[in-house]
Order: sequence, then C-alpha cells, then structure tokens
Amino acid sequence: MNYDLLITQLKNILSQEDYDISKMANISAFIFEHLENINWVGFYIVKDNILKLGPFQGKIACSNIPKGKGVCGTAWQLRKTMIVDNVHEFPGHIACDENSKSEVVIPIFDNNGEMILELDIDSPIYSRFTTDDVNFLKNCAKFLGNIAE
Repeated sequence: MNYDLLITQLKNILSQEDYDISKMANISAFIFEHLENINWVGFYIVKDNILKLGPFQGKIACSNIPKGKGVCGTAWQLRKTMIVDNVHEFPGHIACDENSKSEVVIPIFDNNGEMILELDIDSPIYSRFTTDDVNFLKNCAKFLGNIAE
C-alpha cells in the first residue's frame, strides 16, 4: 500500500476544511475505506475530563470512557500510542464489539501539550497493525494536532 500517496490524497481532501469535526469525519471515513481488515475507526474527544465519542465508522461504540479505563483511557493516562495485538489480554479492555481482536489508539495534543483527541482503530484480526500502518495512522492524526513520538 502506498501510504505516501494516501496521505497526499487526504491532505487534498482536508485542505479547504478548518472545522475539526468535519476533519474527523472525513479522516475516519478515509481510513475505513483504505485500510484493510479493520472494523472500527473513529475519534474520542476529551470533554469534561472524560473521553466522549466523536465521528466514527463502524458499529455502535462506547460513548464515555474515563481516564485509565480500557485501551483508550490508558493511552490518555500514559499520553502515548497504544498498540494492542490481542485486546482480550488487555486488562480492563472495554468490549464495544466482541469481534475486535487488536487495536491502535493514537493520542492527539494541542499546542500546549494537552491531549484533546484520540484516533482509535480496531481490527477483527489479532496482531493486525504493522509499524507502517501505525506510522500512516499517526500521519492521518497529525491533521488534527500534535502526536507524541
């Protein structure tokens, strides 16, 4: 897969948009359309000290996730990208879709270093996400803010 070409396409799609909710909607749809073997992709937004469900593609999802709970809450607490090869072995995993087997969560920060969003991707395949996939997803997330490396 040519991830550089996909990032160029996504940049063109987002070039005239300044509203973050619209960007999140198009980024999640773009990833869902182009990345194989995923069953959910979307955003969680930090609001009132909880992760609130934002734009996504896939089955119905959990609406509120506290800091430290599940993969998303842990990524928020640790302020780092989480790559989980088997979500069923992750302590406290929140099972919104029992078909999900692996997951990547990428925190997104504002210019002050505060986490404002997360990009969350699930797959029905164990150990689905390669280093190249994660780098592509981080580049997608950078259209919304800063990413911890």
